[in-house]
Amino acid sequence: MKVVLRKDVPTLGKTGELYEVADGYARNFLIPRGLAAPATRTEAANVQSQQAAVGRRKAREVQEYQQLAQRISAEAVTVFARVGDQGRLYGSVTAADVAAALKKLHGRDFDKRDVEVADPIRHLGTHTVRVHVAPNLTASLKVEVQPEA
Repeated sequence: MKVVLRKDVPTLGKTGELYEVADGYARNFLIPRGLAAPATRTEAANVQSQQAAVGRRKAREVQEYQQLAQRISAEAVTVFARVGDQGRLYGSVTAADVAAALKKLHGRDFDKRDVEVADPIRHLGTHTVRVHVAPNLTASLKVEVQPEA
């Protein structure tokens, strides 16, 4: 029996592909679980339209992530910390502090694991950190460390 896969099946193939499978496998496993449908022209057209919609949605998400990365690179984040006599911080500015400052600035959650601080920030001034916005997309962020009032 020829079937069109509606979802990825690890042992068989990917969504939208046409396969020839045993009748029992199709009737008893694939079709009842919604993993496949009998191969007809309308089913193939439905799968293609769904794939096109997924492709458009992914392209829109990539564009949104790129815009976010540009906004992150264009702006600087200010973090306030307690400072000793010689301009050294009590402790250091962590990735969690930078993620919280980014959340305040952009109104979007950032995980501390997405913020990459190369060396611990222990002095006042401007420092550069990397922010992982999406897979294979990073942005450079300037962090200004200022003393608390």
